[in-house]
Amino acid sequence: MLVFIIRRLTQSAIVVAVMSVLVFAGIFAIGDPIDVLISPEADEAERAAAIARLGLDRPMHEQFLAFAQEAAKGDLGRSFVHGVPALDIVLQRFPATLELALAAMLIAVLLGIPLGVWAGLRPDGIAGRTIMTGSILGFSLPTFWVGMLLIMIFAVTLGWLPAGGRGATREILGVPFSFLTADGLAHLVLPAINLALFKISLVIRLARAGTREVALQDYVKFARAKGLSARRVVGVHILKNIMIPVVTVLGLELGSVIAFSVVTETVFAWPGMGKLLIDSILQLDRPVVVAYLMVTVLLFVVINLVVDLLYSLLDPRIRLGGSRS
Repeated sequence: MLVFIIRRLTQSAIVVAVMSVLVFAGIFAIGDPIDVLISPEADEAERAAAIARLGLDRPMHEQFLAFAQEAAKGDLGRSFVHGVPALDIVLQRFPATLELALAAMLIAVLLGIPLGVWAGLRPDGIAGRTIMTGSILGFSLPTFWVGMLLIMIFAVTLGWLPAGGRGATREILGVPFSFLTADGLAHLVLPAINLALFKISLVIRLARAGTREVALQDYVKFARAKGLSARRVVGVHILKNIMIPVVTVLGLELGSVIAFSVVTETVFAWPGMGKLLIDSILQLDRPVVVAYLMVTVLLFVVINLVVDLLYSLLDPRIRLGGSRS
């Protein structure tokens, strides 16, 4: 186990280093922040002073070396627009995005696994076919369109839920969360459902495929032959074994939900990292964009490591220390 963790950490460090180069090079090529930050009426002296103050007068490789040196200390630069550390801005928005992502994944698990198992146990029944048809819609419908439809129905027409924003929050260890208040929970429902739709469809298909495969195994047939109840066969013998691929995929999908919740956060005006990214791109606030992308890269690296460890716990046959031969 220790050898595996050391090897994975080394691989992760290489990935982060390579991605930092790619991210910085890509962001460097996006527009000229001075055109946004400086008034068009400013003279050349003012423009030159602003360029020097932001460090944009140096060659790209010098800017990257300075960035890498500071990043090693945990400093990803200062926002051009706000004048504060870019990492602080991103981390301030991170709890909102994490809360939304976890709520969406919880919905996907609570709905997707039971529906997928049901469809796998009765693949030719009306319920099974209906579930699979619904999963196709979940894959096909555009996220922004579904979000606007949810707002139109539940916020505008019925008036049951708020259309946007985060609502009232309550802090835990200085971190604000919406689900701890009734108003915040009401604001969380629609964006979480919108973000979860695609993942529900994915979980349904994974659970259905796993159920159909496991249901044909000899140990399941033997359990039924012993006279065990259908609930015990499904809960102990089927559900436990289909959770290995489901946990693996869900762990990786959690990173994608956090990283790519941009559309949902924009539609519902959810004050998370996704909306911050859009605003920063429009303002050409390079340090904030770089900080967002680096936090996302680190998040994926950590999630991959955790998923591998969970995979080994769910399947004892896996030997993380490498081959014994």
